[in-house]
Amino acid sequence: MIPVTPADPHASPVEQLVAGLAGNGYAAIPAFLPPVLVRALRREALLRDRRGEFVEAAIGGPGERQRDASIRGDRTCWLNGTTGPQQRLLSLLEDLRVQINRELFLGLFDLEAHFALYPPGGFYRRHLDAFKGNNARVVSMVLYLNTGWTPEDGGQLRLWPDPETRLHVLDVAPRAGTLVCFLSERIPHEVLPARHDRLSIACWFRRNQPDLPLAVLAP
Repeated sequence: MIPVTPADPHASPVEQLVAGLAGNGYAAIPAFLPPVLVRALRREALLRDRRGEFVEAAIGGPGERQRDASIRGDRTCWLNGTTGPQQRLLSLLEDLRVQINRELFLGLFDLEAHFALYPPGGFYRRHLDAFKGNNARVVSMVLYLNTGWTPEDGGQLRLWPDPETRLHVLDVAPRAGTLVCFLSERIPHEVLPARHDRLSIACWFRRNQPDLPLAVLAP
C-alpha cells in the first residue's frame, strides 16, 4: 500500500488538500477530523443502522436507480444536518467549500453526504462519481470513522490518476479521521474488500445543476 504523505508538512490540512486537488486532482489528509467528532459520528451511524435506517446502496441516476451486488455492496444513510455531530461536520465542510472556491474557482454550490457501511467482504468496483461535464458532482470526499484499523484489515480506497490509466497511484487505509478528496469527473476509485465492518461518510461538493447517472468503469 502506498502511504499517505502530505506534500508539505508545514502547510495546514486545508492548504495540503487544495494543493493536492490543484496539482494531482486528489489529496489524502490523515487526522482531518478530531477524534471526538469521529467518535460521535460513529456512534450516530451505528445507532441509525441498528434502527434499520440504512438501506442497500444502488447505482444510477434519478429514475434509474438499481441494486447490483456485483458492483457495490454497502448500505447507506443520508445525512440531514439535524444532529449535533452532523452540524459540526457540515460546518467544517462549509469552511472547506469556501476555501476551495476561493483558491480554485470551482463554483462549488452545495453539499450532499451519506454514511456508508460496508460489511466484511463488501466492495465497490472501479468507477467515477460523475460523467465528465454532465453531472452536478465536482469534488468527492470520503471521511473515515474506523478506530483501531490495521493494514491487515484491508478496505483501502484505491485511486487512479485518470480514467484511461490502469496503474493505480494511491491506496488509502480507512483509518479514523482521514479525509480523501478528489475531482469527481476525473479520478476513478474503488473500495477494496475489508475483514471487518468499514464505516465512512461519502460527500460531494456540487455545482448548481441536476444529477445525472454515475459512471461505472470496467475493472
